[in-house]
Amino acid sequence: MKLINLIVIAMLVLSLLSCVLEPSRPDDSAGTEKKLVVNVDADIEEKFNLALSHLKNEEYDTAILLLEQIIADEKRVPAPFINLGMAYNNKGELQKAEENFLLALKIDLTNPVANNQLGLLYRKKGRFDDAKKAYTNALTEYPDNLAVLKNLGILCELYMRDLVCALEQYEHYLSLQPDDKTMKIWVTDLGRRVK
Repeated sequence: MKLINLIVIAMLVLSLLSCVLEPSRPDDSAGTEKKLVVNVDADIEEKFNLALSHLKNEEYDTAILLLEQIIADEKRVPAPFINLGMAYNNKGELQKAEENFLLALKIDLTNPVANNQLGLLYRKKGRFDDAKKAYTNALTEYPDNLAVLKNLGILCELYMRDLVCALEQYEHYLSLQPDDKTMKIWVTDLGRRVK
């Protein structure tokens, strides 16, 4: 779990530092994707990097303080809300975590990181239908997101007992990562059980 969080944090850093949100939906008339550019002050970037450092070192209270300061000044990007949600989640404050993931999704409805984190949180709370909705929400815009595909498959298989749904997710994941030995085992095993 910590490795996944570090990967998520790294993705969010790149997103914030580039000052570009996830691509918006394609413009039907032009056929190209538009990007919403958000200029972020250098001091906010510096605070954000410091907050990520504290998150990495599991210094959640300090990270929360910094992220709340960032959000007070900058509410246009989802990354600070997502990281704040992750910090609260790691502290066991699940309601505050959920609130921040939902705030991130108000900015970017299909954000795969926010939806994935929200799905994991809902799974932890036993809200399996809500978890599935969060994962599928991300997959509408990002159908090849590996973390979301894997977590939706796990949710379907182990928590919802929907083996067909799980197999679909695992097979899609494997089509994108054909050398993943663990996923090959999961697909083979599940394929036998579905028949």
